[in-house]
Amino acid sequence: MDKVAKKSVRVLVVGNPANTNALVCSKYAPSIPKENFSAMTRLDENRARSEIATRLKVSVAAVRGVTIWGNHSSTQFPDASHAKVMLKPGQETAVYEAIGDDKWLQSEFIEKIQKRGAEVIKARKLSSAMSAAKAAADHMHDIWHGTPPNTWVSMGVFSDGSYGTTEGVMFSFPVTIENKQWKIGLSISAFAKGKMDITGKELAEEREEALAVCQD
Repeated sequence: MDKVAKKSVRVLVVGNPANTNALVCSKYAPSIPKENFSAMTRLDENRARSEIATRLKVSVAAVRGVTIWGNHSSTQFPDASHAKVMLKPGQETAVYEAIGDDKWLQSEFIEKIQKRGAEVIKARKLSSAMSAAKAAADHMHDIWHGTPPNTWVSMGVFSDGSYGTTEGVMFSFPVTIENKQWKIGLSISAFAKGKMDITGKELAEEREEALAVCQD
């Protein structure tokens, strides 16, 4: 890829550990901007939106603004603090207000999304298939066409240290996309920062283990 791909190529890594695999892939294609590589956490976002939609008895399309922070692993932080839901046509409500159960949103909801991948493998003896393919299509669609106004999507991208995260890892952030360029930006709470520190630490450890076996 480093030798024959266009330098404008956009690379999505899906295979686990997706974030660290994306980092390693970028290492071996140094002529391609690191910003052109991303890891898929859209599957986790779609699962989180579905869980909220089921809880509120609405369609998944009615839920927006859920964020997956960190690693595509059991340390990821599914965050609904900025999410909105359309309970009635033309009327959006904050998910926290609509659900009215902060404890559930900060415990059971998070754990369920963190463990969903493992549950699928246990049930199917295989990783998710159609849902992962749909997430990959969603991810690439938004890179090519941009994100809708007033919302964002979750992508594992090269961390510049935003939000105090570890630099030099592929960290899932909320991003907006325009002209095939992503941009990070969203305010966070102290609760979110604590969860992000946990998943960031895991990514830094994965990076060191992966790069230790890479050949220069």
